[in-house]
Amino acid sequence: METSTQESPVSANVFTFDSPHPVYAMAFSPSSASPRLALGSFVEDYSNRVEVVGFDEDTLAFRPDPALSFDHPYPPTKLMFHPLSLPLLASVCDSLRLWGLGPDSTELRSVLDNGKSSGYCAPLTSFDWNDVEPRRVGTSSIDTTCTIWDVDRGAIETQLIAHDKEVYDIAWGEAGVFASVSADGSVRMFDLRDKEHSTIVYESPRPDTPLLRLAWNKVDRCYMAVTTMDSNRVVVLDIRSPAAPVAELQRHRASVNAVAWAPHAARHICSAADDGEALIWELPAPITVSGSSAAATTAVASEGIDPVLVYSAGAEINQLQWSSAHPDWIGIAFSNKVNHGVLLVLCFWLELPKMPFPFWSLSLLTMRFLQQFQLLRSKWGSDSKMQREGNWQLVLDVAANMMLVGKYAILP
Repeated sequence: METSTQESPVSANVFTFDSPHPVYAMAFSPSSASPRLALGSFVEDYSNRVEVVGFDEDTLAFRPDPALSFDHPYPPTKLMFHPLSLPLLASVCDSLRLWGLGPDSTELRSVLDNGKSSGYCAPLTSFDWNDVEPRRVGTSSIDTTCTIWDVDRGAIETQLIAHDKEVYDIAWGEAGVFASVSADGSVRMFDLRDKEHSTIVYESPRPDTPLLRLAWNKVDRCYMAVTTMDSNRVVVLDIRSPAAPVAELQRHRASVNAVAWAPHAARHICSAADDGEALIWELPAPITVSGSSAAATTAVASEGIDPVLVYSAGAEINQLQWSSAHPDWIGIAFSNKVNHGVLLVLCFWLELPKMPFPFWSLSLLTMRFLQQFQLLRSKWGSDSKMQREGNWQLVLDVAANMMLVGKYAILP
């Protein structure tokens, strides 16, 4: 575990953790304490590991907690902490497992699967923990189903045949509404009050092109983003206007592997891809909170949308997560040359205040910063200098020169 050694302000904002195993599954804890993550290994074997690492503010480094690391059967395809910060961690692979995290030990609380009668459990591709009703966890499976679990009772609430082919991802919107993406190329939305029907929000223009990842905007739940197999695009959808995307983000040079919305900003989204880059985008109007703009359902021209920030990892990025408790932190996972996993945590410009602070003032702060950023980009004449070698130095210089709000300044 070591911090970046680059001689620039970026080095104070980029932290790495070298895992002995390739890392795929990753989750930030929603706790308001120092940043903490769970990391799942990806080894093509039955024996895998989950590590919990925490940020040490004295040494400015992420350190593993051996007492909270444990063996896991098969590689976990996803990890999530309990959304209300209870000491629980969930994982999926062949089953949904709940792990209790004590001060100095980890306990397997329950193993939930729906194959007890046949003895066969179809692999689970993903899951999502409902942040409005935390008793509900939804899982997706290659057997075309989505299963909604009541984890308080350890029982299935409902199971739906969601698609015609394998279901690759699932995400909650409201308390009883979820969506899923599938190998059949569709995004479908389900309301648990009417289990007999679903709404097709989007279908891939190329028949049977699998959709792999789904992210639902938690600030404005009218919007979601999806990724397509072997595609460099991120498709942004408005559920009020099914079928037609409101934006397509196309600046990656290889297949997109992960996407995440900013937890406290409706128009910011991050994507990561096989080109080794993590891109942060600011979606233009009409992406507005709660549809406050009359033009909110109008498609925007997407060909000209450029990322506002670029980070180059130098290797294919497998996963990314955006911390809800610390919105200025993003984690990305990739493999180094010796096939070890590397967790890279970026502490970047969209920093929320550490103390009570009016949201409208924060919006003005961000707006002023973006204005200065655009002026600087115009000065250079192109993005090439800004993007070369993951160079965020120019962006940090803008933030430093603005000298915003004393202790709430962009630089830590």
